[in-house]
Amino acid sequence: MLLNAQSLSKYHGPVAALTEATFTLDPGEILGVVGQRGAGKSTLARLLAGAELPTGGGILVDDQPVVLRNPRRAQALGIEVAHERPSLAGNLSVLANVFMGREVTRLPRAGMLLDTGDMLARARQILREFDFPPELFPAQAARLSGEQRHVVALARLLSRTARVLVVDSGLDALTYERQNALLRCLRQRAEQGAGVILIADDLKHIFSITQRILILHPDRPTTLRTTQDSDPREIVELIVGSNRRDQITPVIWAIENYHLAQRQAESLRSQQRELQLSLEAQDSLNRELIDRMRNQLGALDRLNLALQDAHQRLMTERETERKRLARELHDQVIQDLLSYSYQIEEVEDESDDLAQRAELLKIRTGLRQAIGNVREMCSDLRPPTIDRHGLSVAIRSLVEKWSAQTGIPIDLEIEDELGRMPEAMELSVYRIVQEGLANIKKHARATRVHLALSRSATASLMLRLTDNGKGLAGDIDLAALSQRRSFGLLGISERVSLMRGSVSFERPAGGGLDLRIELPSPYPSLTEVVAPSA
Repeated sequence: MLLNAQSLSKYHGPVAALTEATFTLDPGEILGVVGQRGAGKSTLARLLAGAELPTGGGILVDDQPVVLRNPRRAQALGIEVAHERPSLAGNLSVLANVFMGREVTRLPRAGMLLDTGDMLARARQILREFDFPPELFPAQAARLSGEQRHVVALARLLSRTARVLVVDSGLDALTYERQNALLRCLRQRAEQGAGVILIADDLKHIFSITQRILILHPDRPTTLRTTQDSDPREIVELIVGSNRRDQITPVIWAIENYHLAQRQAESLRSQQRELQLSLEAQDSLNRELIDRMRNQLGALDRLNLALQDAHQRLMTERETERKRLARELHDQVIQDLLSYSYQIEEVEDESDDLAQRAELLKIRTGLRQAIGNVREMCSDLRPPTIDRHGLSVAIRSLVEKWSAQTGIPIDLEIEDELGRMPEAMELSVYRIVQEGLANIKKHARATRVHLALSRSATASLMLRLTDNGKGLAGDIDLAALSQRRSFGLLGISERVSLMRGSVSFERPAGGGLDLRIELPSPYPSLTEVVAPSA
């Protein structure tokens, strides 16, 4: 016989907290304890834990009388208790609370070398039964939910090698799955030879796991029944102290519907198990699909980054080639054409033949026109003003030339302190404006254009290009732009994307198209850097 309680009583002055609790507990036995509120269930747990001393009666362990003066004495005798309200150290981790006072050391002689790995393995094995997230092991107990705190307290109980385990309720605070997990753990400990005392209000749990049931009464000695020879109705009558239905029904449940409720509960549990298995299978499939999608998205992201990098290099190389070609045309072709023009002019001055002079003048005029065209090509390939004077001056020059060619007036707004930016960004912004104006000229049929360039509060570059033309019908997306052969807008979208910016196409109420672009950039230098003349 592990434990023998003889007429255990506890009084607080004249008030009885526990009245003459008498029972025995054998190895491998599970004893259920029930009773009304105030009958002394939690008081019994505190007496067995050594948290309080009884007013009357006594306790025998291994047929020897003992006095449980404090919890350490009870633990030394192999009695471990999980109270109704878990007592955890809120500032300590879950792992530290599980092994509080029973820490595992690596070298027993050293005393303070904690074997964290061993404790972690044991805690993981116990808490896995309760589906407790491993990532919460380092978390402070104060941050846990009420149910999680109960699970940690139960893990502390189950982590210790105890001869007597006392579980004071707490089942109601757990989910259905964790309730079953606790009952399985208690049954396993009983099979290993420990004695278990389960204090609970749910008779379903009591009848599913216990061999005997102890009924506490608030004003008279306890009653003991064998679970196999009893039924829920008898236990309810003993708890209430009456066999009248009008007293039994309001306290627990309508006793005549108990068996029907039990069958329905079993059916629901069976359906829940089937649903859980189905959900687990579906969850496994979903996880597999998610992993595949994650891998595919990762591959697509890497491919997209590689394509963007290649596109960026291509654009940079193209701008470099444009710059080289523009300089070559300017330094060689234009100079050669100018030389030929001067030679023709000299021949023209020396000639006395009027017809020949007229023909030479015609040729020289054509050469000057060709030189102008080549210079225009050089300007398109690499605007000279952007290298010498920066983006603001280059945009103004481009706008004036475009307006003169098309006859469409442009309202231009450029922030005074726009400042210089990296060369690549200035060129990209210039090309965006160039492509936007070309698109208006080709497709918009506009009579007025507004262009604004400014800085936001976060130093982002804000560009807005608005026209009053025919605009675009329907939803605007990249596929639609390609189908409508609006390659200028498509190119703008690609450039903005490569610069990690954002672009939006709006349709103003009065018609036309409102192009808005935001480009993140480093803070520019407000010192005007003027390149030396070529």
